[in-house]
Amino acid sequence: MALRIEDYALIGDRRGAGLVGTNGSIDWLCLPRFDSPACLAALLGTEEHGHWQFEPVDDYTVERRYVGDSAVLETTFRTDEGEATLTDLMPHTAGRADVVRVLWGVTGRVRFKHTWRVRMDYGHIRPWVRRRKVGDEPVITAVAGPDTLVLRGPDLPVAVDHTHEGEVEVVEGHELRFSMIWVPSHRPLEDLATHEDVVNKTVEADEGWVDACRDDLPHLDVVKRSLLTLRLMTHEETGGIVAAPTTSLPESFGGSRNWDYRYCWLRDAALTLGALLEAGFTDEAMLWRDWLLRAVAGDPEDLQIMYGVDGARRLPEIELDHLPGYEGSLPVRVGNGAVSQLQHDVLGEVMDALSETRAHDVDPDGFAWALQRALVGDLLEHWDQPDNGIWEIRGEPQQFTHSKAMVWVALDRAVRGVEEHGLEGDVERWREVRDQVRAEVLERGYDEERGTFVQHYGGTEVDASLLQLVAFGFIEGDDPRMLGTIRAIEEDLTRDGLVLRYRTSSGVDGIECDEHPFLACSFWLVSAYAAAGRLDDAHALFDRLVGLVNDVGLLAEEYDPGEGRMAGNFPQALSHLALVRAAFDLADASTPSAG
Repeated sequence: MALRIEDYALIGDRRGAGLVGTNGSIDWLCLPRFDSPACLAALLGTEEHGHWQFEPVDDYTVERRYVGDSAVLETTFRTDEGEATLTDLMPHTAGRADVVRVLWGVTGRVRFKHTWRVRMDYGHIRPWVRRRKVGDEPVITAVAGPDTLVLRGPDLPVAVDHTHEGEVEVVEGHELRFSMIWVPSHRPLEDLATHEDVVNKTVEADEGWVDACRDDLPHLDVVKRSLLTLRLMTHEETGGIVAAPTTSLPESFGGSRNWDYRYCWLRDAALTLGALLEAGFTDEAMLWRDWLLRAVAGDPEDLQIMYGVDGARRLPEIELDHLPGYEGSLPVRVGNGAVSQLQHDVLGEVMDALSETRAHDVDPDGFAWALQRALVGDLLEHWDQPDNGIWEIRGEPQQFTHSKAMVWVALDRAVRGVEEHGLEGDVERWREVRDQVRAEVLERGYDEERGTFVQHYGGTEVDASLLQLVAFGFIEGDDPRMLGTIRAIEEDLTRDGLVLRYRTSSGVDGIECDEHPFLACSFWLVSAYAAAGRLDDAHALFDRLVGLVNDVGLLAEEYDPGEGRMAGNFPQALSHLALVRAAFDLADASTPSAG
């Protein structure tokens, strides 16, 4: 059975990614791209569905860390006979993907069991495996369909019932270096090259990047780790960021809230762009901007809420019946049916992000503004329709208050483009509808009796997305209506001090079973507290949330306070985005107690 979610750490080369457990096992690996079929899929099944492991033969204790501010993972194993480290990374290589694993003897000697069990297509296909030589080097190759995997290293394991197993021993001062290479199966294996200094080069490159981050933030080390994690989930060529590198890790253990997050949501892209700009990473923000513009190009009526990392539009959702799921959570899904949903908030986030680029003197070209005008023009035709909302409900569409407020944001940023930057557009019409939308939200999305904004028109439930009304400037943080909304969310949506997205018992999402507090929403409450002047509460909650990161600084989508464990896909971009945003908001708060 797979480990607890928080017992994994992320490695990646900014094209594909894998998860490494505290037991030295890579239980999830997608090569060469985030959304490629996994060749190691034990995370969603058993060892038979593929894993690559170095684990001490004897009893051991374990510690791990990322090396400095880098994506190089170091796991230290201690036994009665000695101490050894396992260093895992995915270096940048052209035309292929590499996973490098280095065993180093620190003291004494440590024996490791080495298991290499490759299963293509999410654990479904046993590849054709054989021992051969490339040049003069003995290797093991595994071939199936379009993929070839090559295992390199000393003392290669031997085949035992469709699995390769063996033992290796590392002694003090000595190193054993292994690697697995992915190449297209049609490409001849002629030169595998070497990576003699790959660890140091990777550490230097990562640390050189993150050093540009502003340094006045609370819990700066955790913020930097969040930014590095977001970078790992950003495709280095296309600029698309995946919501998570995993699929079907459950929001409720044993339940059906299992989704594929290995795609690019416009919402996440837009929020990331803003965070990168504020953190000081202008070049990366522009890579994001260009991805956004390519993704949404075309007929405005064809705008989607998500795309593939290369901008692909067709992401059909299917179920993988051969996988038993993480802790029996079924179904295991690939693709995402929410791709066809209507979510009015998305354009608001996109318009806000592109407005931010202008505010940072990084002005989008003329094509960007022409596209924005077309998208706003289309929004005017259907903004009053019900939608599926930010949480992608699969029940009946509603007139969600957050969605309507984000319609206001889209129109407001369009107006700013004309008023503040001299761009051309139908500003009179945009102002008219913008003001109409705001008046409607204040009338129909607000419960006068209770003094709170509500999840959707005609309802009485609250929703954590309402905390975002302040972040996008729809209302001031200390407005009595917002203060009342914070109180209502504290009363209805907090579980052990953490924030739920909404009450699933209301039936609004059309899905059975409960879920756990949503970490991004909890960070949104930090930002809302700061805007409301409740700075002590903001710092206290932020400190608590930072204390929930795992031993290497990563967060999943949700957290189960009862069991003290993470839930949902991991690591989750939105959780780390919200953490970074909350740190900015706390640092910017004008108060002596700001850390």
